[in-house]
Parts: sequence; C-alpha cells; structure tokens
Amino acid sequence: MSAVESRIAELGLKLPEVVPPLASYVPAVRSGRYVYTSGQLPMVEGTLQGTGKVGAEVAQEKAAELAGVCALNALAAVKSVVGDLDRIARVVKVTGFVASAPGFTAQPGVVNGASELLGKVLGDKGVHARSAVGVAVLPLDAPVEVEIQVEIAD
Repeated sequence: MSAVESRIAELGLKLPEVVPPLASYVPAVRSGRYVYTSGQLPMVEGTLQGTGKVGAEVAQEKAAELAGVCALNALAAVKSVVGDLDRIARVVKVTGFVASAPGFTAQPGVVNGASELLGKVLGDKGVHARSAVGVAVLPLDAPVEVEIQVEIAD
C-alpha cells in the first residue's frame, strides 16, 4: 500500500474503485507530467450520495462532505492512470461545481470539502489553485462535482 493510501486509511477512508464514466469520456488523462481528471460526482459504490441544490435540498455542510467524496474519487481516477498515488508531486488545480439554489453564494465553503480532504491526504502536496463555480444543475442532479489536475513526479 502506498503512503498516500495508508494516509487515506488512517483517516478512516477507503480509496474507491474508479467511478465508471456516465458518457463518452475517460476518468483521467495523462499529458506529460500532468494528469487531468474528468469531473467526479459524489458516488460511493455506484450510488450517488445526494441530489438537489445546495442552499435548498442540500445543506452547505453536507455538500462540503460530498465534495470530499468527489476528491477521493478524483484520486482514484489519478491512480488508474499512474498506478501509484505516491507519484503525485502536487495538486495543481481543483475546480468545483456546485448546483446552487437561487441566492446561494457560499460555493467556496462547499468546495473546501475537496480542498481539505486533499490537504489531509497529501499534506503540502495538496495545496492548490482553485475555482468554485455555482451552476444551475449537474449530471444526475448531483449537488457537487469536482475535477483535479495533478503534477506527477517521474
């Protein structure tokens, strides 16, 4: 087990299997030293863990937890391409999409769930640039979707 996966286990979490694509794309692509993940939904063992708009049907705190699930799924996608999460040199960028009720403006607080998970798992390598974007709707009516870009050490 890699050091990163050991840290995930220490946190009481489990690196999931890669979430199968919902359409015509792949979970992650490597280009040179970088891996780009597709947007990851809060899926656990094939089941979406929540639906609805944040600020209406979904509380901000719950959405932040779900963003952490998305980040864990993104790490699984990275592993599917590079084989070993210890090869991550750093997380470069995180983009979080939050299905937002009208008037909801705390998207950064929701995406903190992903950022904090990456920090706990990867330490200084998890510090990243980020965008948190409010959207009208996400696939399957998910409340949050996260994609990451990581640099790989050779």
